[in-house]
Amino acid sequence: MILEMKNIVKTYGKVVANDNVSIDLNEGEILAIVGENGAGKSTIMKILYGLEKPDSGEIFVKGKKVSFNSPLDAMKLNIGMVQQHFMLFGPMSVTENIVYNNEVSRRGFFDWKGNREKVRELSGKYGLNVDPDALINDCSVGTQQRVEILKTLYQNADIIIFDEPSAVLTPGEVDELLSTMKNLAKAGKSLILITHKLNEVMEVADRVTVMRSGKVIGTVNKKDTSTDELSYMMIGRHTSQLNIPDMKTGKRLLEVEHLSMGSALGKKVLNDVSLHVDAGEIVGIAGVSGNGQSEMIRCITGLEKQYEGKVLVCDQDVSNQGVSIIRKAGMSHIPEDRYLWGSAREASLSDNFLMGEEDSDAFSSHGILKQKTIDRHADRLIDEYAIKTDGCRQKMKELSGGNAQKVITAREIERDCPLTIACEPTRGIDIGAMEFVHERLVNKRDNGGGVLLVSSELSEILKLSDRIYVMYEGHLNYEFRHGEVDDRKLGRLMLGGKADE
Repeated sequence: MILEMKNIVKTYGKVVANDNVSIDLNEGEILAIVGENGAGKSTIMKILYGLEKPDSGEIFVKGKKVSFNSPLDAMKLNIGMVQQHFMLFGPMSVTENIVYNNEVSRRGFFDWKGNREKVRELSGKYGLNVDPDALINDCSVGTQQRVEILKTLYQNADIIIFDEPSAVLTPGEVDELLSTMKNLAKAGKSLILITHKLNEVMEVADRVTVMRSGKVIGTVNKKDTSTDELSYMMIGRHTSQLNIPDMKTGKRLLEVEHLSMGSALGKKVLNDVSLHVDAGEIVGIAGVSGNGQSEMIRCITGLEKQYEGKVLVCDQDVSNQGVSIIRKAGMSHIPEDRYLWGSAREASLSDNFLMGEEDSDAFSSHGILKQKTIDRHADRLIDEYAIKTDGCRQKMKELSGGNAQKVITAREIERDCPLTIACEPTRGIDIGAMEFVHERLVNKRDNGGGVLLVSSELSEILKLSDRIYVMYEGHLNYEFRHGEVDDRKLGRLMLGGKADE
């Protein structure tokens, strides 16, 4: 046994994140840890990686009792972590990020040629292609994910923690990642996989530990369980099958005409993009991160104004207008980045639920906020979306990533407006919450609203979308009706392949 964590307890105020949690890991195995948001998965891994200190409990690595004051202590014991929220230096290159703190030097200076060669060799070995010279700030989310994985592999870790590693990958890339993980285990590495994707668990794990409400519910061998059993262990009930009947579409809610935008270097980031969303439909955008989806959504929602083309929301021309005007025209927006665009980390949940509605008659009168009404609104959404929190006055930054996503998703879906732009609405949330969010999006569509859905989860795009556009290198290349395409074909088109291949 390479790792034992015994009776770990960690509290944050009144919240017990880990309640006498015990986990063990064998050499050369892949252990999956699954559970709802707030179950304590990320907390126990942060403790193992030295990002948090437990209130009590013991950790043994290779039979020796250890304690960590920082990730550096964990790295010294060959423990690495690929984090869900990237820990990269934006202004630095891919190469510098991967070799950071273990660089090749020549005559006392950073050896660019030698370090580039190491990165190329590593990326080729594991099939995670990156441009060694690219700046992290210029890289797509998907590329940054690959850099995180390569950075950890470069540290020669014996124990590697993967926190939702496939969140932004295409089906083909996921296959390569899972193959890489299996090969690492065969080579003697010991892996811990935190994921919400039970199909990945069944594909790659040797054992599965299920957590709920800060406790370990049980550990089972993969060969002795199923996705249905694991799902039941995670949420305490069986999930239901979502029924999405065909709908007759109504008036046009969103019209994007010939949208084009160049980067600071003069490259076309968006190239003559035209699309529409009608009342009574969910329209999906499928594409590998970094192919223009983020820029397109920023243009549509008012976060970006330097573009050519036209955007109409509910027949109102909002081209190059600000966020407030576009929202009042009839749009809500679940942004891709829950912290950068979607919330205020230091503010309370009540304040985060209020965002964008500060001047509405429902929540203010003569410039004075109706705090009790705001708190009641927050409490209702906390209850409906099963957000795990101490209460509506708790700070946003104190929630788990998945629960923070629920706050933003609840706020935007519940806005009384016809059109919702949903970017990664279920990223990092558990099966039960994902099911609920899907129901709400479909309910909006069934009640005459429209949804533009951007998701790196192809299963989500295929499940929910009435129509699907494929985006590649800033252009919409293909359009399909529901049922006309599968995930493999869609994944191939997302990488620039042809429909008839």
